[in-house]
Amino acid sequence: MSNRSNEPIGWRLVRGAPFLWLLLFFLAPFLIVLKISLSDAVTAQPPYRPTVDWSAGVSGLAETVRSLDFENFATLVGDDLYWQSGLSSLRIAAIATLILLAVGYPLAYAMAQAPARWRHVLLMLVVLPFWTSFLIRVYAWIGILKPEGLLNGALIGLGVVDEPLMILNTDIAVFIGLVYSYLPFMVLPLFATLEKLDGALIEAAQDLGAPPWRAFWAVTVPLSWPGVVAGSLLCFIPIVGEFVIPDLLGGSDTLMIGKTLWSEFFSNRDWPLASAVAIVLLIVLVGPLVVFREVEARRLERTS
Repeated sequence: MSNRSNEPIGWRLVRGAPFLWLLLFFLAPFLIVLKISLSDAVTAQPPYRPTVDWSAGVSGLAETVRSLDFENFATLVGDDLYWQSGLSSLRIAAIATLILLAVGYPLAYAMAQAPARWRHVLLMLVVLPFWTSFLIRVYAWIGILKPEGLLNGALIGLGVVDEPLMILNTDIAVFIGLVYSYLPFMVLPLFATLEKLDGALIEAAQDLGAPPWRAFWAVTVPLSWPGVVAGSLLCFIPIVGEFVIPDLLGGSDTLMIGKTLWSEFFSNRDWPLASAVAIVLLIVLVGPLVVFREVEARRLERTS
């Protein structure tokens, strides 16, 4: 075993860079938000009064910690608005993730089965929407889905409907925007997993008498499970906190935690309460990541 104490300073910096990144861009902002969540809302700039006084020294800090109250977190428990918006966000994110999986898996599978010379082209087409601003792409859906938009114009012109469909400002429009915007995040992990599958396993299953559909469900789907879980988490977690799509495409009845957070920060200017919402949301979303990490660790132990 090599002695890490004898490693060059350059290697130590390389090893420490990820930890420094997490310290600066995750832990430090998290502590700032946590401090604000334990503060009191006031009419000032900034609109909160810290309850933690760092200038009092260690003894003053200890006294402050003992006297902390968690009224902002208690408000979240007692107010139905936050429960409803949180549960609604989880429901919308779960449904959107299932739709993304249903659309993304066949697309990723077709890309993985395509000739090698076409795979890079197909991959580029999947990520091509990223070359355009996310906000512009969402605004474009307003022009497509509104009553006098392109979709209704095409449907009326083809004789499919007699009057415009009311799609904009509904949950259907939100799901359309979510699936369109997050589809690459589902396809890319699935494609990376499916491309690496050994085709000889499928051939062996078919040689043993399994029809193609049976070989697909018995061999391809289980082996692609890591890509399914990774793609689902990449979509589900940011969708839960999504704000732009439900705000632009959804209606007043579309309740999501991202819109509630925005309202608390900018309309009510209650930064402590909004920070408490953000802390609780982060804790809820970290759970699936921890479970996925444990499951992957056990899977790797069994296969090694």
